[in-house]
Amino acid sequence: MTQRFQVIVTDYLSDAGPEVKILDDIAEVRLLQTNDETDLVKRGADADVVLVYHDIHLTEKSISVLSKCRGIIRCGVGYDNVDLEASGRRGIVVCNVPDYGTEEVADHALMLLIAIARRFLLVNQAVRAGVWDAQTAFGTPRLRGRTLGVIGCGRIGTAMVLRARAIGMRVVIFDPYKPDGVEKALGVERVHRLEDLLAQAEFVSLHCPLTSETRHILNAKTLSLLPRGAYVINTARGPCVDADGLLPALDSGQVAYAALDVVEVEPLADERLRKHPKVVLTPHSAFYSIEGFQEMRSKGATEARRMLTGERVRNPVNLNALKNARCTV
Repeated sequence: MTQRFQVIVTDYLSDAGPEVKILDDIAEVRLLQTNDETDLVKRGADADVVLVYHDIHLTEKSISVLSKCRGIIRCGVGYDNVDLEASGRRGIVVCNVPDYGTEEVADHALMLLIAIARRFLLVNQAVRAGVWDAQTAFGTPRLRGRTLGVIGCGRIGTAMVLRARAIGMRVVIFDPYKPDGVEKALGVERVHRLEDLLAQAEFVSLHCPLTSETRHILNAKTLSLLPRGAYVINTARGPCVDADGLLPALDSGQVAYAALDVVEVEPLADERLRKHPKVVLTPHSAFYSIEGFQEMRSKGATEARRMLTGERVRNPVNLNALKNARCTV
């Protein structure tokens, strides 16, 4: 009998239904159900492909034992939890699933923006406590005509731009990696310095990857450039916002409210954020819808199938570090 490939899923999943449906004729799918890479070293060293979610970090420690692994697929958009250099040196191709949750994250970001602007949680809690007083919502700004600054204008940032325009907001984008003219296609304004964006952003929404450039891109210094009483929304990556800069800005009124789907350390351990009355939190759930989650899993498994059958992969993210690729790129 021909030996079947081994596809390992590290974290997050408790069943492998969609993956088995796509891979069952060529591979065995195994769930490690761990966020500790040591378990991959112990139980998954024979992997031909590794599927990774966001609860685990793969470093040199685990990647070095993947002697026959063709690829690592980050089932999601961000891939900062996989060491691209260590993978590339060994010929392991790292791919992501960049397009599965575009609508969901943009919807969630807009929801958070409206929730903090309209004081939704504050008034909801007041009514539940027996207070029926419209003054609870006083301070709510009109959104039409207000300026939204979008940092990062990829798939999700673009979707957010379109949603904000639909409710009448003025939108300004900052993304040094987008070609000239993207702002014309979207019907928005563009600046080429972060400082110029922040100076006019009454609302700022993050849609950038986590890199050395974007880590703590919003910090005490940059938050001070916002108009006083601005609103901050982050559905990108937690470390893009420095909590040590955000909290004093909230306390001083420089930032009116912040809405965070992601935080620097997850699960959230910072009680200052958890208990702050001007912070709205969701548990890294912006990506999720029933349909989006199935799409993410199916696309991740399909990329794995391409790796195993010799077809060219669609979404490699470590080409700059890749040497002697073990699958077709």
